[in-house]
Amino acid sequence: MKLELEIFSALCAASKFTINGIVAESSDFGHQGDQGYDAEDYCCADMRFEGKEPTQEILDKYGISKAEYLIVVGQLEEGLSFGSCGWCS
Repeated sequence: MKLELEIFSALCAASKFTINGIVAESSDFGHQGDQGYDAEDYCCADMRFEGKEPTQEILDKYGISKAEYLIVVGQLEEGLSFGSCGWCS
């Protein structure tokens, strides 16, 4: 698998995300959202990316195995889970 994943330093998204030359979507691998409830407007209290189980359709889309899928999920969870942030305020 050829994975290119770069996370913006101040935004909660990937600046570059390709798998085997295919532009990838993080939503194919999980869900990202604020898990906190006490954030001010336009801020996050606890931003988290949570992986989901792979489907055969997604594995085929990127030409990856389940083990490779889990590697991608792990990197997305690490890069897109950062807790509180006020960058958008």
